[in-house]
Amino acid sequence: MGACKLVRFLSIVVMFSIQPHPAAFGSRKLTSDDAAVVMNPPPLGICASAVTKYGYKCHEIDVTTEDGYILSVQRIPEGRGGGGGGRNKQPVLLQHGVLVDGMTWLLNSPDQSLALILADHGYDVWIANTRGTSFSRRHVSLNPDMPEFWNWTWDEIAARDLPAVIAYIFQQTNQKIHYVGHSLGTLIALASFSERKQIDKVRSAALLSPVAYLSHMTTPLGVVAAKAFVGELTIVFGLAEFYPKGKEVSRFLKGLCADPKVDCYDLMTAITGKNCCLNASTVDAFLRNEPQSTSTKNMVHLAQTVRDGVLMKYDYGTRGFNVEHYGVPRPPIYNISNIPNDFPLFLSYGGQDALSDPKDVATLLDDLKLHDEGKLSVQYIKDFAHADFIMGVTAKDVIYDKVISFFKRNQ
Repeated sequence: MGACKLVRFLSIVVMFSIQPHPAAFGSRKLTSDDAAVVMNPPPLGICASAVTKYGYKCHEIDVTTEDGYILSVQRIPEGRGGGGGGRNKQPVLLQHGVLVDGMTWLLNSPDQSLALILADHGYDVWIANTRGTSFSRRHVSLNPDMPEFWNWTWDEIAARDLPAVIAYIFQQTNQKIHYVGHSLGTLIALASFSERKQIDKVRSAALLSPVAYLSHMTTPLGVVAAKAFVGELTIVFGLAEFYPKGKEVSRFLKGLCADPKVDCYDLMTAITGKNCCLNASTVDAFLRNEPQSTSTKNMVHLAQTVRDGVLMKYDYGTRGFNVEHYGVPRPPIYNISNIPNDFPLFLSYGGQDALSDPKDVATLLDDLKLHDEGKLSVQYIKDFAHADFIMGVTAKDVIYDKVISFFKRNQ
């Protein structure tokens, strides 16, 4: 595996390694060399790159959030067989995880990619791309080289990005949506639903590799990274944008491979767990497109979830700053048990998943123990790890068919 692929893989793990630092997010403008990489998405949009070439209709759409971020959204209104457009079809929104974008739903062949499978089953498919990713590096007044552009965490993705996209779909279709999230896409949904938000516009939610708690993650690279030298982490904290291909982050990531407990020749397993069902060509496609940038502040927030063992809003580090932002000395908690008991949920998790560990999923399920009978569907797949849920060649038969059945039961 070349150095470039090494850095790309390692970058995914760092979201579990960073601890809060008072220096927080100092300014740092991108150099011309940085911009050449970060601002270099595929020459075509996601539609042309991964959808229309297979004979599907696809529309590129811009959605602006309440705080001014311009998000790229793709709409696949029908399957290859046509059927008169998506006006009367049930909309489904697909939400990706951290350090990736909407392309992750389209890496396999049409018969194996969830977005295209749903379109072929008669759904009106929408794909989200959160702020900071290649096609969503836009704002009504800020540029990505401004530190202010990166002053957000998944709190804002849950409170701003998700509502903006859902509201747009609801406006266009006049229908409640089905929702599919993977990894961070499940976290923002759970956080939003726990505050009784978006429930009025969402019909049901399928959560793949659900993430709410991260205390039991077993990824070797994550464990090693958490013990990394404070001085190295301080370098990362000087950055507003967490740019996985940048020199500072690359230097930190490469150093992790020196630890004898980390096998850098089997990085996918070291990061996500032992995936059972990945196709080498799909992994190559993944590496050509990922990782995407996110904010360093977002990475810190994720690390706080690992450290604290609870799901709460971003901790500003001092009583005074938290009072200033929240009116209380400790950040408010997202109480998952507040999700309405009659809201349909489908959770699918894997026995080999090193990020969404079964012990942490068990804690999540305990929060949902009062859910109405028949409204909570749970699938445990012994051999699946984190990446199998979106890139596994057997995912259609093992998971996606069940997701579609779940949606049909909750029309």
